[in-house]
Amino acid sequence: MSLRIAIDTGGTFTDVVAINDDTGEQWAVKTPSTPNDPSIGLLEGMRKAAGQAGIPESDINQLLHGSTTATNAVLEHKFEGLGLLVTKGFRHIIEIARQSVPDGYGNSYFWVKPPRLVPLHLVREVRGRIDFQGKEIDALDEDAVLEGAEQLVSRGVKCIGVCLLHSYANDGHEKRVGEILKERYPDIFVSLSSLVLPEYREYERAMTTLIDVMVKPYCKTYLRHAEDQLRMQAGDAPFLIMQSNGGVVSAEAAGQKPVTMLLSGPAAGVLGATYMSHLAGHKDVLTLDVGGTSTDVSLVEDLNPQLTTHSLIEHYPVKTPMLDIATVGTGGGSLAWIDDYGSLKVGPRSAGADPGPICYSRGGKKPTVTDAALVLGRLPNALVGGELELDVEGARVAFSELGASFKISAEEAAAGVFEIAAANQVNGIRQVSVLKGRDPGLYALVAFGGAGGLFAAEVADFLNITTVLSPPNPGNLSAFGLHVSDIKRDYIRTIVRRQSESDNAEIQKVWSDLESQGRKEISEEGVEDSAIEAHYSADMRYVGEGHEVPVNVPQDLSKEDAVEFIWDEFHNVHDKTFGFQYRDQQDVELVNLRVQAVGRANRPEVLKVNKNSDKLIVNSTRSVFWREEGWLDCPIYTRANFPIGISIQGPAIFEEYGSTVVVPRNWSASKDEYGNLKLERIS
Repeated sequence: MSLRIAIDTGGTFTDVVAINDDTGEQWAVKTPSTPNDPSIGLLEGMRKAAGQAGIPESDINQLLHGSTTATNAVLEHKFEGLGLLVTKGFRHIIEIARQSVPDGYGNSYFWVKPPRLVPLHLVREVRGRIDFQGKEIDALDEDAVLEGAEQLVSRGVKCIGVCLLHSYANDGHEKRVGEILKERYPDIFVSLSSLVLPEYREYERAMTTLIDVMVKPYCKTYLRHAEDQLRMQAGDAPFLIMQSNGGVVSAEAAGQKPVTMLLSGPAAGVLGATYMSHLAGHKDVLTLDVGGTSTDVSLVEDLNPQLTTHSLIEHYPVKTPMLDIATVGTGGGSLAWIDDYGSLKVGPRSAGADPGPICYSRGGKKPTVTDAALVLGRLPNALVGGELELDVEGARVAFSELGASFKISAEEAAAGVFEIAAANQVNGIRQVSVLKGRDPGLYALVAFGGAGGLFAAEVADFLNITTVLSPPNPGNLSAFGLHVSDIKRDYIRTIVRRQSESDNAEIQKVWSDLESQGRKEISEEGVEDSAIEAHYSADMRYVGEGHEVPVNVPQDLSKEDAVEFIWDEFHNVHDKTFGFQYRDQQDVELVNLRVQAVGRANRPEVLKVNKNSDKLIVNSTRSVFWREEGWLDCPIYTRANFPIGISIQGPAIFEEYGSTVVVPRNWSASKDEYGNLKLERIS
């Protein structure tokens, strides 16, 4: 048997999907995450999956992993030991930042800048100057580099970011700085902005570089430890890491540029949702990934997840290609609490994996969304196939106390928490749809994650969505998404040119150079040349605008036609994004050229489910609370035993290993040949 295993480490559970490459058979398991050492949960998940498949771990032929290590390091503000080298005269680049204020001018009197990644006393200037065209104006002062590095190291700096002016146009000075630092301080972690983000806009380039070097110790140490442990169990099986752009790379490559690992787990979920929505016959979908600590949402059009290069991790800008995912601090472990004004809030505070919700009986004392679902009868008395028994009475007592604060019952308090959590998720979906000119009612909603099925219909009602899709094993869909991901590398070059003055041959050459670099590095990952593709795109704007929009080039165009295409297509993209265009009225400006090199992976075959008899079997019934109707006895179905092609009307609940799907009264549910549950709104 040839087995490959994908492991997604989440805030509460580590999810694993193992696939037999020979037969397509799948096994999905969960194990508690181990935040203090994520590799423990990773190894336990691998052992558990291999045990389910009935094979020794030495027979595993590939391991894929999505990790939150990089993101957690940023969220936990692990900024100690971080320093920055900049061009002389630019010492205050982090202090000045951008003039924009979150939430507009209405917040300008109250907003406080977030903690700086590097305080001013740990920033050092270096003499030497490159202009915006890449020409050297002043030679690099190597003595100043050494002096600055010595001062930083003497102050306890262990990670140094290097961001010299216009290094995107000429990386010669930064490369030399990197060589000097490596020679003098081989144990210091160093990131060069010309390697991390060879793109103009100094502040964003500096911040992205600093985040990259900040997470290097955590990611390199974690990946090295995890890989060593896996090697002991699974031999020399390839160990691939998910990136935030929706592709995988080797663990070694991920450790060299760990900023690309931010949001890697949610990215895998989007890929899995896209793949299963394709099998279900849907091309345009919104994804709803509800995990233990947060909800991640994204928009997919024509089976293409949307990419962005303008992301925020907490308050900090990160300009690296990522799937466009909005994260809301509401998940199954989110706490219900009362603020200073007496209002009920849900999240972003979370019980996490330890101690977890009250009903887990691990020491949790504050009510969570999971506790609310249990009080409402929407969850069974045990999760994860019976491995985790739930304390119903403990959850009810907590919500009785919460409800007493508002003079309502425990059920009404739980229903309120549930509705607030759904509203928070709706706001996330609006960020990736309504705010970008998309009507969510025109999309199907793909709900997954351990708690996705609990909220799907309620969220859809908020947004006037009429179709909900719940893939099989939705609690493990992010792990499944690792199996359907390709090897990807992104390349960029800033080349500011106006259409009226541009040289098309120059643009073609830049694309060709980036493509050659991409094909070379992808082939070094062991991919055959015939399986490598290059996707072109450009960041463009009207002259005078401050921000660009991406223009993607169709795969079948030649380089010559691609250049003409971007000049023409930009107007359509701008109109779709902002609602207006100035074709033949305003000159267009090219800012960045991009190439994404893709090494196509062998995707597993998703087997059709065995067709059971046409007999509808009600597994059991349970009393479930609905805000409008009170307590009702609802049929409980097991997804695996539910017949294909039969439709039932809610209220009803579907249960399976790792997830529960709630079908309200105004919704119907059916199952397709791939095991997807399809919910459709009746009224």
